[in-house]
Amino acid sequence: MNIFIFAELSQVLMRESFLFSYSGGVDDWWNEIGGSKQWQSGPTYYILSASYALVSLVALVQLVRIQLRVPEYGWTIQKVFHLMNFLVNGLRAVLFGLYKSVLLIKPKALEMLLMDLPGLLFFSTYTLLVLFWAEIYHQARSLPTDKLRPAYYIINGFIYFTQVCIWIFMRVSRSPVAVEAARIFFSVISFGTALGFLIYGGRLFIMLRHFPIESRGRQKKLEEVGWVTSICCTCFLIRCLVLAVSAFDKDADVDVVNHPILNLIYYMLAEIVPSALVLFILRKVPPRRVSDQYQPIK
Repeated sequence: MNIFIFAELSQVLMRESFLFSYSGGVDDWWNEIGGSKQWQSGPTYYILSASYALVSLVALVQLVRIQLRVPEYGWTIQKVFHLMNFLVNGLRAVLFGLYKSVLLIKPKALEMLLMDLPGLLFFSTYTLLVLFWAEIYHQARSLPTDKLRPAYYIINGFIYFTQVCIWIFMRVSRSPVAVEAARIFFSVISFGTALGFLIYGGRLFIMLRHFPIESRGRQKKLEEVGWVTSICCTCFLIRCLVLAVSAFDKDADVDVVNHPILNLIYYMLAEIVPSALVLFILRKVPPRRVSDQYQPIK
């Protein structure tokens, strides 16, 4: 009996293998999805839009919680970080939700501007964490911190200026070289951001490990810095690799108007999942301030 079942199963597997090879294999399946109107008009981009909207809502709720807890501190790095997360993910949600209209945008430079702008804002958002950690590290080591924020503004200003020049060149020349240059540029700054997380996140992690074991909150902060550094380094390295490949391989293009499955995988791994994880790890809000005139009842 088992012999007959095995023989029948073998015939089924051989038939499926033949059909798979006859249809051209994985490559044909991948190209078929990329050119399919059903996939292009399917739910893929709406899933991305809903995911971005959810992350944006979480960032907004966290911002409101922090503001209600410590309104007297003004716009701290923590508040700005959550505000920018709300804006970046909200913009992505709108773009993916209206992807059919994005397909019709002319000229190409304007479409690239809309798709690249959230990436620039994503870079500015997460380099705020690098700035925050750099300030903590410098203060703990009694090093000057007065040049850190100007350096952050200068680096961001240079990157935005360079990107605007690329958009102008793309509009004037209408050459595919400009598109390749834009992706290579994003790849380079993604690598630089991953390196920044590795340097300052690693330094802060090592410094926390040298604190006394009984220090209050040491283990929790150690895990927080370690996890956020690992997540952000990984997501920016993914961005770096994919954008570098897509600059020279059209089949690996991570544009909203191209392959739906590739977009789903890329944006999930490079933005949505990392943002959700970082917001979860940094969910703790500052403690309420207690007036100096009153002491809590113990």
